[in-house]
Amino acid sequence: MAITGTHMLLYSSEAEQLRATLGDVFGFKSVDAGGGWLIFALPPAELGVHPAEGPTWESGTRHQIAFMCDDIGGTVAQLRAKGIQIDGEPQDEGWGIHVTMALPGGVQVMLYEPRHKTAI
Repeated sequence: MAITGTHMLLYSSEAEQLRATLGDVFGFKSVDAGGGWLIFALPPAELGVHPAEGPTWESGTRHQIAFMCDDIGGTVAQLRAKGIQIDGEPQDEGWGIHVTMALPGGVQVMLYEPRHKTAI
């Protein structure tokens, strides 16, 4: 068996605006899969598995997407300057520093500066 990649989906009530944000603001390259349906290339990824306990699980969260960065303060400033809504200020949890971005169409994505070893 050969797993060749991971395909992620974001559902948005403002799909065109979210596609523009991913391309224009985040700089993700894309291909048109037909009819204007853009498929975006993503930076390298890693996958963590967390236990089914604690406040995240209890809130109903079963999957989460986080964009990683090396300098969360600088990245937040750049994204805010480009019009991205950042909810609150970055929080240091020990394992990393994170904040939530509100993307077009009610899509919530974590921005995360890890403080642990990464797999990539």
